[in-house]
Order: sequence, then C-alpha cells, then structure tokens
Amino acid sequence: MQKHAPIPSVGFFSGMPPALLEELKKIAIEKTFQKGEMIFYEGDKSVGFYLLLSGLIKIYKLSPEGKEQILQFIKPNETFGEVVVFSGKIFPAHAEAVKESHTLLFPRADFLEIIRRNPDVALAMLAILSDRLRRFTVQVENLSLKEVPSRLATYFLYLYKEEKKGPSLTLEISKGQLASLLGTIPETLSRVLTRMKEHGIIEVEGNRIDLLDIPQLEALSSGEKLG
Repeated sequence: MQKHAPIPSVGFFSGMPPALLEELKKIAIEKTFQKGEMIFYEGDKSVGFYLLLSGLIKIYKLSPEGKEQILQFIKPNETFGEVVVFSGKIFPAHAEAVKESHTLLFPRADFLEIIRRNPDVALAMLAILSDRLRRFTVQVENLSLKEVPSRLATYFLYLYKEEKKGPSLTLEISKGQLASLLGTIPETLSRVLTRMKEHGIIEVEGNRIDLLDIPQLEALSSGEKLG
C-alpha cells in the first residue's frame, strides 16, 4: 500500500478543483491486485470505494449452486463499490481482478468527512450511481425480455457506439465471461456467433470481432429474429 497516490482528473473526478483533488489524494491508498485475486466478497463490510487506474475488474453474483452471473466489468478510470459508502453496510456482490489491476481505495470515514465539507462531491457521485442504475435497468431488460442473439447484438452496439471502439472490436474478456455477462452458457454463445458469421453480420478471429453489418445488428438488438 502507498498513500498520496495521484488521482487522474477523469470520470467521477473530472472538473473537480485542484484543491479538492489534493484532499482526495491525501486519503487515497494505492492497492494492486493480481489476476484472479479477490478485491472484496459479497457480504464483506464496506471499507470504502475504489478507482481503477489500470487493469480490469469483474463484479458478479453467485447462485446457491455456484453459477456465476457477471453484473458488469469495471474499466480504467471507473469507480466501484460506491453504494455502500452512503449506507455503511456490506458489499452486495463480489469483485475480482480479471487481470493485474492497480486501484486507489478511498476509505469510507475519510471520504465522508470530505463530503461534509464539500457537498458537491456527493452530487457528482450520485450522478455516477444514477448512470449505473440506468445501465443495470437496461441489462435486466435484456436478460429478461431478449433472446441471446439480441443480447449479443446489443452488447456489440454498446461497444461500438457508447465506448466508440469502432467496427473492429477486441474483446478484453473471454467468451466464457461474455456468456456469463449475457446470462447464457458458452456453447449457446458460440452457436450464436457462428450464425451471425454465416449471415455476414460479423467476422470472428480469436478475440477480434469485426462488425460487418451495423444495420442488421441494430435490427437484432430491436428483437428481429436471426434467420
């Protein structure tokens, strides 16, 4: 652990005055997690929230039978674990490093003291949480109302449009993890990828996905059947 780590002025921290960033810098604790290492378990008492500087984190739940459902992937410059900062309760899901990940931990008690002096910080965090709630609502709708081809098309369009990855995507996650994120199994995902390829919608080479027909992906995302 190392204190006084730098804080990039991005995401949640963008637009903050230098003096406030300096306050946050003083309470931040740098923590590095190796691939496969747990950051916290569901049910752990909240210690604070994290900012991911580099790497990749998966947030997931486990069913009583041990089946994993990935809720989201945290990418660099994104925060996670914020909800329990306000409630002071337990983490509602597991967090695990998908690859070596460098983070900054903001201890709950110290962060709340900064909020008391700077209420605008709480408003900025609420904006982040509201956006995350919107994304979870879309995810629940996709999992409950859409078939796997529509879920996959929606995910590809999300990477293409919202994350501006371009028509040639390199998946940072395994196909097994992608299947878990979409609420299906790897075998079903492989079949859908093959059918999309046969219809000339995508091209697949390892972890690279080339989006060849954006209009058809949009039709699939809207519920059109994959022939």
